[in-house]
Amino acid sequence: MKLKHFLIQAVALLFASCQQNSNFAEGLLEVEGGQIQGYKDDGLTIFKGIPFAAPPVGEFRWKAPQPVVPWDTILQATNYAAGPIQGAPSAEYSEDCLYLNVWTPAKTADEKLPVLVWIYGGGFSFGNTADPNYDCEALARSTDGLILASINYRVGQLGFLALPELSAESPDHVSGNYGLRDQIAGLAWLKRNIAKFGGDPERITIFGESAGGISVSMLCASPLCKDLFQGAISQSGGSFGPSRPVTYPGENMKTLANAEQDGLKIMENLGASSLAELRAMDAWKFAGRGLGAGGWPVVDGFVIPDDQSVLYAEGRYNDVPVLIGYNSDEGASFSFGPSTPEYYAQSTKMRYGQFADALLEAYPYTEEDGGKQSRDLMRDAAFGWQTWKWACLQNQTGKSKVFLYYFDQHPDYPADDKNFGRGSYHGQDVNFVFQHTANFERPEVDVPLSVAMGKYWTNFAKYGDPNGEDLPHWPTFTNDQPQSMYLTGPTPFAGPVPSEAALNVLDSYFTWRRTDEGKAWAEAN
Repeated sequence: MKLKHFLIQAVALLFASCQQNSNFAEGLLEVEGGQIQGYKDDGLTIFKGIPFAAPPVGEFRWKAPQPVVPWDTILQATNYAAGPIQGAPSAEYSEDCLYLNVWTPAKTADEKLPVLVWIYGGGFSFGNTADPNYDCEALARSTDGLILASINYRVGQLGFLALPELSAESPDHVSGNYGLRDQIAGLAWLKRNIAKFGGDPERITIFGESAGGISVSMLCASPLCKDLFQGAISQSGGSFGPSRPVTYPGENMKTLANAEQDGLKIMENLGASSLAELRAMDAWKFAGRGLGAGGWPVVDGFVIPDDQSVLYAEGRYNDVPVLIGYNSDEGASFSFGPSTPEYYAQSTKMRYGQFADALLEAYPYTEEDGGKQSRDLMRDAAFGWQTWKWACLQNQTGKSKVFLYYFDQHPDYPADDKNFGRGSYHGQDVNFVFQHTANFERPEVDVPLSVAMGKYWTNFAKYGDPNGEDLPHWPTFTNDQPQSMYLTGPTPFAGPVPSEAALNVLDSYFTWRRTDEGKAWAEAN
């Protein structure tokens, strides 16, 4: 009888396995919530618009993402879901936005392929996975055995509004980081379900650019992300500056108390007197920057426990391999006001106080380079120092490998060209990573660099190291040998950290800002 029972069980398991593989081959999967039907496209199975949480509407507006609502029929996961509310009213956006997408080359569910998960940028006020710049298909096709995924998250005030009343109702006694919690919920869903797509839940790497890269940095420091991912790539990210009541690029963070006061002003501007009134308002009332502030995460003591530099100095972070870097002329995208030596000196003194003279010497305004060195102060304050400090602190207190890069891909402008001295603008690297080679104006040098970057990124997702036999060697960053990979075409090369002497001057400012004197000065300015 025991043998008969065993044989019956074995046959049942075999039948179930065959049925599962048959369904997988047809793009039909059973995931958390119900069945989803994807579509086949030349070796990939693609799933778009998969719910990973309940719609954050009504009573769930400004709450941590709730469990997904199950569905009874087969969900047709063939089109992107609407992105989060932003900008002007459009059918492309909706408050019901918590969906993710998966591109898998797996033929069966038991392949255990590594996974690379994209988090979009947009200043925490804009962005969505349906943006053509973030389409993962070309990158998925360029890899050999790697699953790609992307996650929507709430942006703007619907994603980051903090209020005393919201903090009081929260079981965690915090408010303001709903967009980050969406990212975490999406990663947790992938961790629980990616094996159904042929993925390995123990080999997940996150990557993002701009606000997405900053998100990656924050997720690396959040205790809520423990064991959710095993590697991280940050493009023009990092969040290692101290909090400040009046924010600047690179000093974007506010304390929960300051953010709550901002929230009260927004409530007043909207003519509301209670949280209930805010929740009853049309979602488009909270779109864009018209309320006097966009969205941005806050140091809430829960999702983000503390100043990230402090967390890393104390070894309180998720110690995973990181590949991090920035572009050579990020400052061109974030420099405001007239480009003159006088304005540059005035604005530098306003922001940096007693450190202005040293920074003006380290980053001088010169007509010879078209003012690029002055723009580099903006670049490094917002991205370069953040990334370099991340590398230094992780090498000091962590065990995992650090790989640093400097993206610098642009024509050699003649000296009389108005673009002379410019380098790679903010976001230029995205097309290179995503293999969107049709967008390149200089394919003879851009395409080889894009191919190399795609291989570096996917190697890192597979092995925790970007290096491969057919690529220039990318050395690990250490404080003893602080090397950076210069991503320039057609052939990348390793070299010293750019502007390291200037970065050390900027570091002295950020160090001072954490003293009692520096904190008091920031409160007053």
